[in-house]
Amino acid sequence: MTSLSLEDIEFIKILANSDSTILEAGMNEATRHRLDSKIGVILREYYKENTMNARTGWKEKFEKVGITEDDGKAAIACARRLGIDIS
Repeated sequence: MTSLSLEDIEFIKILANSDSTILEAGMNEATRHRLDSKIGVILREYYKENTMNARTGWKEKFEKVGITEDDGKAAIACARRLGIDIS
């Protein structure tokens, strides 16, 4: 299972509280790659746990670091608007 670093936590919180058009305008290729390869993996697993009752452990990890269910859903929605495949 992928671990959750402080950088990942901040990235997810930024996604949860940002407008995707603003993020996309300032996003370089390295940031887009990180979003797709690291944060995308985490959000996909979180999505599976919330929609398919898969036991991925991300709900507990998110709760421990202060990412609410609403934050998780908002981060997924923002990532999708940025073109990241979540489902």
